[in-house]
Amino acid sequence: MGLSVAAIAAAALPAITANAALQIAPVRVNAIAAGFVDTPLSARLLGDGLAERRQQLRATLPIRRVVGPADVARLALHLMTNTALTGATYDVDGGQQLIP
Repeated sequence: MGLSVAAIAAAALPAITANAALQIAPVRVNAIAAGFVDTPLSARLLGDGLAERRQQLRATLPIRRVVGPADVARLALHLMTNTALTGATYDVDGGQQLIP
């Protein structure tokens, strides 16, 4: 059940973000949709499978590297400082969603 709820929330995120931006304007609302991010939490969750996951991502992602916390932080900073952006969901996944 937990994964179903997470999938529903992920699918709804762009619509929720866009509607919130309209409803509470002029306050800006944006969302960051991160794919796999190489963090200590990821390491704990994957355990012995971490090295294999990193290698898989390096081999398949268009950016040919694993997304790190700094990548997400740079996007968050950009969204906070560019006041022309609102109502959008930004993917920071190294192109993972492009892979069939």
